[in-house]
Amino acid sequence: MKKSILSIVLLLASFAIIAQSQNDWVCRLGFDYEISWSPNWGKGKPVITSVYPYSSAEQSGLKVHDIIETIDGVPVTDLSTEEIAEKMNIASKHEVLFTISNLAATDKKITIRKECKPTNAITEDQLAVAFSMYSLESTSERTFICPFMTTVTPEPIDFAVFRTFAFSAIDHTNTLEQTINDCIEKELIKKGMTEDKVTPDLLIQTFYYFDKNPNYKGKNMVVVENEPVYRYDFTQRKMVKFPFLHHATSEAEAEYLLQSGFRFIDQKDIQGRILWECESNELLEKAFKLEEYARNHIPLMCMQYPYVKYSRNIPYKVNQKIYNYTGISYDIDRLEYVAEVDRNSPAYAAGVRPRDIIEKIDGHTMNRSAEEFFAAYREFISGTMQFRDPFTLFTDANGFKRYMLWDTSCYSQVADILQSSRSKSPFAYLYYYAPYVNATGTNASTFRIKRCKNNMELIIRLTVRTEMTVEIW
Repeated sequence: MKKSILSIVLLLASFAIIAQSQNDWVCRLGFDYEISWSPNWGKGKPVITSVYPYSSAEQSGLKVHDIIETIDGVPVTDLSTEEIAEKMNIASKHEVLFTISNLAATDKKITIRKECKPTNAITEDQLAVAFSMYSLESTSERTFICPFMTTVTPEPIDFAVFRTFAFSAIDHTNTLEQTINDCIEKELIKKGMTEDKVTPDLLIQTFYYFDKNPNYKGKNMVVVENEPVYRYDFTQRKMVKFPFLHHATSEAEAEYLLQSGFRFIDQKDIQGRILWECESNELLEKAFKLEEYARNHIPLMCMQYPYVKYSRNIPYKVNQKIYNYTGISYDIDRLEYVAEVDRNSPAYAAGVRPRDIIEKIDGHTMNRSAEEFFAAYREFISGTMQFRDPFTLFTDANGFKRYMLWDTSCYSQVADILQSSRSKSPFAYLYYYAPYVNATGTNASTFRIKRCKNNMELIIRLTVRTEMTVEIW
């Protein structure tokens, strides 16, 4: 757990560095991008790699893999990489007009509003990460690798011209095949493609195999025991344990073998040409249903289309944040100061305003330094390890081990500790909806505010925000 505490200190340090220019504001558009080098998708243009939840970009309809064609009417092909970044962040402009293209559109215009906050402001989604040990069930960042092999045609063909699809074989009596086809269809429709059974641009061919390994020799007992394999389960919307062996394990150690994949075949230009293919070869320690595999892994495989980043062993990152939102941004230098309040937020509706001083949250005093808060937080972490379930052990995205969820039988003890004044945990309200934080079940917090010479108590009805992203890392 020492590494966990180190990560908290580093996080605090990074916030402090950001806060040094206190008269400045920092603005964001709510997405990340990279310049594509793929001859099949947006070569030389910005391709969206992530869209932040609850951002203006998400509200505008921007999607991962969208290609930016113009910025405020200027074609990106006329701009250098530096000029593209500058064009997106002109200080005098509060909105940026983009023309984007994807598998559904070639000339879609969207306007994204900049979201600006003081550079000394720390938001509740950042605090949720900083205090994630209150609720690892809700907030964590984890990674995993899938043994996929993705093959793309060597010809510089623009995948954007292929907009419709059909399946090469449809057997309604074969429930496995129907499940696989349904999963692929769902993902392609989400990307903007449509099914056309008469004249499709792409023909989809699937293949699959599962059986005992004829070359199975048993587990190598000399090798050090590996951690269990966790991956994101799209049906449960969380990380779960799968009976797969590590992708670098020898095939002879696997009692079962599973193969699953599909390919996209050209029907538009040169019929029969394979444009894209993704194949998975899994090593298993026990039996596993192919239908279940399809539901959880076809969405992951489809993340490599139309923009391919890796040819094999695809790394994924799962970023989960479920926290209570009031709309308050705190001053990182003095956390009791309100740096900013989002309009139309619960806090703003309750009467909280910038420059207010928060004296207490749910009875916990706020007149402490950030160092004091985090010292108490470190003490809380070490003092509550006994209430965690060792069977839920996992490693986070930064490689820190010894992360565990709360033991469900110890929720009341954890809640009592968080409610005690000694724990100095006003930011526990971020997880107030959870029984291991607030056993009463009410999701409202009392803020004692000082404004000039006036004191007031405000009850803020907390809003649960859920941020869940699964991305190729």
